[in-house]
Amino acid sequence: MSSQKGGGSRSRTQKHQNTTAFKNDKYGASPQVKKANAKVHEGLCQRCKDVLEWKVKYNKYKFLTQPRKCVKCLQKTVKDAYHIMCKPCALRLELCAKCGKNEEIVLPLNRKEEEEEVEEEADQQRQSNRRKKRDPHRTDEDDDDFDDEEEDDFDELDSDCNECDTEATGK
Repeated sequence: MSSQKGGGSRSRTQKHQNTTAFKNDKYGASPQVKKANAKVHEGLCQRCKDVLEWKVKYNKYKFLTQPRKCVKCLQKTVKDAYHIMCKPCALRLELCAKCGKNEEIVLPLNRKEEEEEVEEEADQQRQSNRRKKRDPHRTDEDDDDFDDEEEDDFDELDSDCNECDTEATGK
């Protein structure tokens, strides 16, 4: 055992020491390892940030495959692994997104980026709702085809009008 029961400290040094440090991309980085190495852990307290960096460093970090449920808003909006809160809730309540404690946030979430994302999602929903209200059976492809046909029809109308104009002036 490394120490006695009751919290006693070790009396001798470590028996085996590694000569080289572990590298998570030693034999070529997989796409997941590259993605994990590039990930910025924002909106977390120092302890949670250190924990996630350790997981990345030693190949223990696993990404989420599906969004998780936020403990504050109860929506499936948590897209980062090991987090319990979505970014908007953590930003609004000024809590750590992983542990939920009111600690000092090391890398604060970017409010502008978050607001832009929310606005973009809302705009996309509004546009899809408008399309559904116009004609629920129409698809986006039909819209594109319709626009192309309109331009062609106007060109034909312009040429017809020119012929009418010359006939009207000739008569």
